[in-house]
Amino acid sequence: MRFPRLFFALAAAAASICAVPAAAQDLPFDAYMQLVIAKARAQGVSESTIQRMTSDLTPNPRVIELDQSQPGSSSSSGYPRLQPYLDTHVDTARINGGRAVYNETARLHGDLLQKYGVPAEIVIAIWGHETNYGSYRGNFDLARSLATLAWEGRRRELFESEFIALLKVADKGYSRERLVGSWAGAFGNPQFLPSVYLRLATDGDGDGMANIFTNQADTMASIARYFQDAGWRPGIPWGVGASIPAGFDVDAYRTKLVAPVCSRVHERHSQWKTVEEWRALGVTPYRSLPPGTLVSLFQPDGPGTPAWLLTSNYRVILEYNCSNYYAMSVGLLADEIAR
Repeated sequence: MRFPRLFFALAAAAASICAVPAAAQDLPFDAYMQLVIAKARAQGVSESTIQRMTSDLTPNPRVIELDQSQPGSSSSSGYPRLQPYLDTHVDTARINGGRAVYNETARLHGDLLQKYGVPAEIVIAIWGHETNYGSYRGNFDLARSLATLAWEGRRRELFESEFIALLKVADKGYSRERLVGSWAGAFGNPQFLPSVYLRLATDGDGDGMANIFTNQADTMASIARYFQDAGWRPGIPWGVGASIPAGFDVDAYRTKLVAPVCSRVHERHSQWKTVEEWRALGVTPYRSLPPGTLVSLFQPDGPGTPAWLLTSNYRVILEYNCSNYYAMSVGLLADEIAR
């Protein structure tokens, strides 16, 4: 999952607590946490949950270090090539792992398609990319990580609300020991943030719990529901490979739209045209698409390299992680899983 902005400091307070690097904190950690706890209490979080989730909390210097090392906006000097990324993210091990999960969960596939309209291979490809099919979900104490990121202050509004959401998740009966995950607060097989869990986590097997940690049915239903909520259109692939005639000028069809978020990602796609309009220009999809489907042309590595026609469902994958490298690898991994 991707996350927005964060931090800075009160040097004296930082120095007194585990040598946390100075940033933009405006209160000592303990004083700030009392304010957040008061907000959580006002939103209905139980006293017992507040106690077990916040006792002995201290800032985690490693979380601040990891957050501060995140890259800022990319420069306009070009893009790394896509193919080397695909070679390492759509590799034999991940394909075989995905096919194994696909076979293990065959009983669930019809339900996913009927209830959410999302193919199982797309769901499993997300699971594979996020946690290698559950083999690694992260081991950071989520309460400590989110409290640290909220206190640090660079993205306080985001992480304070996620910390309170985490307390609400814990109020459903999850122990603090169970609530571990990434340093930035995502957890479970699909790496949901707490607010996403509260909104979209789904009980896939009717046992009354939405266990996205170890339950296959719950994990897959939750990811499928996320995609449904983001606008996935049933019956349309994420995209298909396409051939481009020699000398075709892709830049002549660059989009003139500026996306309000992740503009660098979306500016790499062409204008939207129907499949028939692209065919008239000599661009031929390798697989059939429903007549009238709007698609954009994407040739990330330049002339003479692979190209794709991307549908609106590709944009749904971008809702999960706004990166062409991520979205392309998910789509291509899904194709390999289902092959």
